[in-house]
Amino acid sequence: MLNLNHLDYYRLPWNLTDNSISWLEPTAKCNLSCDGCYRKNENNSHKSIEEIRKELEIFTRLRRCDGVSIAGGDPLTHPDIVEIVKIIKEKNLKPIINTNGLALDKVLLTELKKAGVFGFTFHIDSKQNRPGWKDKNEIELNELRFHYAKMLSEVKNISCAFNSTVYEDTMQFIPGVLKWAQENINIVQVMVFILYRAVNNKKVDFFLGPKKIDMSQLVYNEDPLERTDIKAEEIVEIIRTEYPDFENCAYLNGSEQPDSFKWLLTGRLGRKNKIYGYMGSKGIEIIQTFNHLLKNRYLAYASPKDTSKGKLMLLLSLFDKQLKKTFKNYYKNPLNLFRKLYYQSVMIIQPIDFLEDGRQNMCDGCPDITVWNGKLVWSCRMEEQLNFGMNLKTYPKNFLDQMN
Repeated sequence: MLNLNHLDYYRLPWNLTDNSISWLEPTAKCNLSCDGCYRKNENNSHKSIEEIRKELEIFTRLRRCDGVSIAGGDPLTHPDIVEIVKIIKEKNLKPIINTNGLALDKVLLTELKKAGVFGFTFHIDSKQNRPGWKDKNEIELNELRFHYAKMLSEVKNISCAFNSTVYEDTMQFIPGVLKWAQENINIVQVMVFILYRAVNNKKVDFFLGPKKIDMSQLVYNEDPLERTDIKAEEIVEIIRTEYPDFENCAYLNGSEQPDSFKWLLTGRLGRKNKIYGYMGSKGIEIIQTFNHLLKNRYLAYASPKDTSKGKLMLLLSLFDKQLKKTFKNYYKNPLNLFRKLYYQSVMIIQPIDFLEDGRQNMCDGCPDITVWNGKLVWSCRMEEQLNFGMNLKTYPKNFLDQMN
């Protein structure tokens, strides 16, 4: 496996109280049933506007952020989704809707734009049991991705991001998906790959205090046939088969392993026909630091107007070795002086890992923190909060029996 040194990259400064994003769940209802989902689908789970206002109040009291990811469930199933977007916008935060897109049409999109929506993150992958697309692979699903990207571009200046869960048998398609994203770099701003995880009962036992817990009642409990230990480094290695110069610029480490990559960010600059180069660690550090100095918050999503100004980012090449290479590569052709250069983010997310001694390696400084019972908790482990009131502890299989 490829060996990446975390010290070569910028450690994103996000933390519990000062972050780029917060995670709002107005509903647990969803109109799809996806493999690898971390939330139980509940039909009668829409929160009231009053509840949502209270959760946003907790966020603004406990946590500084730039954007709010509106998730679930699927938030477009909530009857007051337009009002929710409006409330977030009124708080001077960026409303970002995380959705499978099934309920989105041009009419609703126009209403959401008027309400102040900043962007969409569409979850599309081949394990979603999506009507009409059930037997399609990740490359064939690019047609569906384009449908949503084009819809957003026609309404104008709405950030367009896609994420997909990566399984052992779908890793092979990642270079093809990134190639498609390059060909649509003018209308797609972000690509996110989330590595598949599930409770692996063969490795650890779960405990609530001294009591051993049967995990069968949780939605993310499985007897996985797929690997649940795919690493971010493996994905980078696969991407480099198509993009040999592919280079990361920033990361979030694990809460228990400082050299693990939980969020691994790449910023690439290019046009439809070519990627000219990549953002380096100093470039992304300057952008995050300057945004915090200017706006008192770390940057979450950038608008399409901003990502189309990639040539301005090349000014940072004075401080950034990777951008210096990009600058030279881009201006080899003098005609590029008159053409747009686009910036596109690629993120690899490696969720919870269980270490050999049973420790849970979470995302240190996780942006996807949500509110439960008046406190901030990891959104990916909400089912534990709902069922047990707290996150469970884990120990190696039969560890306590061996101790006794």
